[in-house]
Amino acid sequence: MNYVPHTPTDREKMLASIGKDSVSQLFDAIPEGVRLRRPLNLPPELSEYEVQQHLEELAGQNLVPSSDAFLGAGAYRHYVPSVVDMIIGRSEFMTAYTPYQPEVSQGTLQTIFEFQTMICQLTGMDVSNASVYDGGCAAVDAAFMAMAISGRSKVVVSKGVHPQVRQLLTTYLACHEGQLVEAPLVDGRTVWPELDDQVACTLIQVPNFLGVIEDGQTLCEKAKAAGAIPMVSIGDPVSLGALRRPGDYGAEIVVGDAQPIGLPTSFGGPYAGFVACKKQHLRRMPGRLCGMTVDSQGRRGYCLTLQAREQHIRRDKAFSNICTNQGLCALAVTVHLALLGPQGLREVADGSANLAHYFKREVGKLGLRLPLQSQPVFHEVLVECPPETRQQLQEQGIVAGYAVETDYPEYKDCLLFCFTEANGKAAVDRLLKALASLRTREGVAH
Repeated sequence: MNYVPHTPTDREKMLASIGKDSVSQLFDAIPEGVRLRRPLNLPPELSEYEVQQHLEELAGQNLVPSSDAFLGAGAYRHYVPSVVDMIIGRSEFMTAYTPYQPEVSQGTLQTIFEFQTMICQLTGMDVSNASVYDGGCAAVDAAFMAMAISGRSKVVVSKGVHPQVRQLLTTYLACHEGQLVEAPLVDGRTVWPELDDQVACTLIQVPNFLGVIEDGQTLCEKAKAAGAIPMVSIGDPVSLGALRRPGDYGAEIVVGDAQPIGLPTSFGGPYAGFVACKKQHLRRMPGRLCGMTVDSQGRRGYCLTLQAREQHIRRDKAFSNICTNQGLCALAVTVHLALLGPQGLREVADGSANLAHYFKREVGKLGLRLPLQSQPVFHEVLVECPPETRQQLQEQGIVAGYAVETDYPEYKDCLLFCFTEANGKAAVDRLLKALASLRTREGVAH
C-alpha cells in the first residue's frame, strides 16, 4: 500500500497525548451553526486498484493537443525544444529545494538570477522576483504591493484581464478590506472610469483576454495622472518578442505567467508567475530575490537578498506568505529563453501573429462575423460561430477556440481562436476548410 491510515489505537494514543477524548473535540472552536451534521456526500469507497482503474478511465478522456488545437485563453502552447526537459530532468535540478545555504546552492541561485534578469529584459522593469505560483497569484500580490505603497484601498481592473485573475482579486481583496472596481471594455478595449484619490493601482492585460492589443501608454498615463500605480499583466510573454515592453510605455509593476515559454500546457499546470517592478517599489516585492556578488576571494557568487524573514517565520505580520519558488518551472523558462535569444523570440512571436492575421483575413471571407475586426490583435481572434461549431470541429479532430460567452455575455456564440507557431499554416488551412464545410452545410440546412 502507498498509504497506510492510522489505526483506531493510533488515534486514541494521539488524542490522549494532547488531552482530548475524541476527534470532534478538535473542532470545538467552530461555531455549532456552521458545522455539518451529516455525512459528506461522497461515492462509496474504492480499493487502491479500483481507484487506479477509475483514474485511468478519466485520463483516457483527455484530448492530447496536436497541431489542430486552437485553444488559448490563458494557457498557450508553443514548441518547447527537447533540451529543456533534458536539463530540468537532471537530478541536481529535479530534486533541489530552497537555496538557504548559498555555499551549496550556487547552481540553483544562478538559474534564479538568470530568470529574474530575463524577465526584466522582457518587461522593461528594473527588478523581478522568482517566482510565484501562477499569474493570478502574481496579480494579487502586485495589488497588495500597490495598496501598501500608496496607502489606498481601491484597485481598478480592466474587464479585459483574464476572468479567473479578476475572480482571485475579488476574493483576496474582500479579505483585506480592499475594493475592486471593474473597468468596462468598449469595442474590446479598456476605458477607465473616473479614477479618484482612493485608487491604489490600475491593471490592464496586454494583449487582453479577447486578444486585443490595448493602448497601454494612454491607459498608464491616465493612471499616473490620478496618482495610481499603473500595472500591466502579460498573458503570453512571447508577445513581448513583437510588442512594446510595458516598462517603455509607463508601467511600474508588471505581472504575468511565464508558462508559454518552456512549459507545456500539461492539462492545467504547473505554471510560474512573476512580479517585476521599477526600482522604487523594490522593497515591497514578494517572493525570492537573488543577487550577484563576490566572495572574499573576489569570485562571482549568488545569494538570496532582501529576504523578508517574516515571510518564513512571522507569518501574521507578513506582507506576502509566498515562500516556495516555482524553481523547476522557472528553470525551464530560463533554459527556453536562453535557447531562443532575442531573435528567436521575435521569430516565434512573428510566426504566431502571422498565422492569426492570416486566419483573421481568410475567415472573414467565409461570412463569419468578427466582432472585434477593427482592433489590432496578436495571436487570438474572436469569431462568432453557430453554437454547435465546437462540437462539430471536435468530431473532425480539431480542438476549437474558447467559448467566451460565460465570461462575456455580450459576445454570445463567440469562440476565441488561438494561433501559435506550433500550429503551422497547414493546420490553419484545415481549420478554415472545416469552418467552410460547416458554413456550407448550414446553408443547405436552411
